Amino acid sequence: MSRAARTKAAILSAARERFAADGYRRATIRSVAGAAGVDPALVMRYFGSKERLFAAACELDLRLPDLRGTPRDEIAAALVRHFLERWESGETLQLLLRTGVTNPVAADRLRSIFAAQLLPVVTALSQDPARAPMRAGLVSTQMLGTALCLYVLRLPPLTAMTREQVVEAIAPAIHRFLDLEL
Repeated sequence: MSRAARTKAAILSAARERFAADGYRRATIRSVAGAAGVDPALVMRYFGSKERLFAAACELDLRLPDLRGTPRDEIAAALVRHFLERWESGETLQLLLRTGVTNPVAADRLRSIFAAQLLPVVTALSQDPARAPMRAGLVSTQMLGTALCLYVLRLPPLTAMTREQVVEAIAPAIHRFLDLEL
């Protein structure tokens, strides 16, 4: 890895930490640079603005599985299980959720990720592609609400459940959103 690539990676790591700890508004280019051990001008050179730094720090691939071969009655559970694994596997989704609640830039980033990545999956599964955006939106509300309660608010009823118990509880709603004629 080149020196420039290492520096850029250090800046992105520091940005994730600062945005998570301080929120979008309070995190500054200067604080990110300090955490990365670089000059603020270098952060600006690589990213150009705070908004672009945030977008780069929150770059995320949901790595949604291809569910087209999955039996219809197992799709919702597979999707919920996948989302729970993604929420637990890294800080980026939790950072976006925490920040997105209070910041329009972060909320827009979260919306764009879900629209760009979840909508094609729901469309591929849908018998009525015209309703896929609505269905994807409903799936998003359930998954984001679950994540907020489980990973950010840490509500005890949810945190006391095993992953499979959460899957069993949430999957019927996801199944309904994917199948119901709305």
